[in-house]
Amino acid sequence: MGFKAGYLNELEKMLEKVLPYGMLKAKPNLESRIRTLKRDWAIVYDMLSGKKNSGFGWDEHKQLVVAEDAV
Repeated sequence: MGFKAGYLNELEKMLEKVLPYGMLKAKPNLESRIRTLKRDWAIVYDMLSGKKNSGFGWDEHKQLVVAEDAV
């Protein structure tokens, strides 16, 4: 799953409206952030649904990852 072509240009326009003097460019900043989020999400996904998820789970009420004391 990915983003549509031109999404970085749209994000730059949004950033310019919110932070007019921030001079943030979407390409280097947001691509880096997206890579980090994908990496972190993959780790959490593997913890919860991977083959080695023993001891980890998801608390629906608190909306966070939980682990048994032994972990």
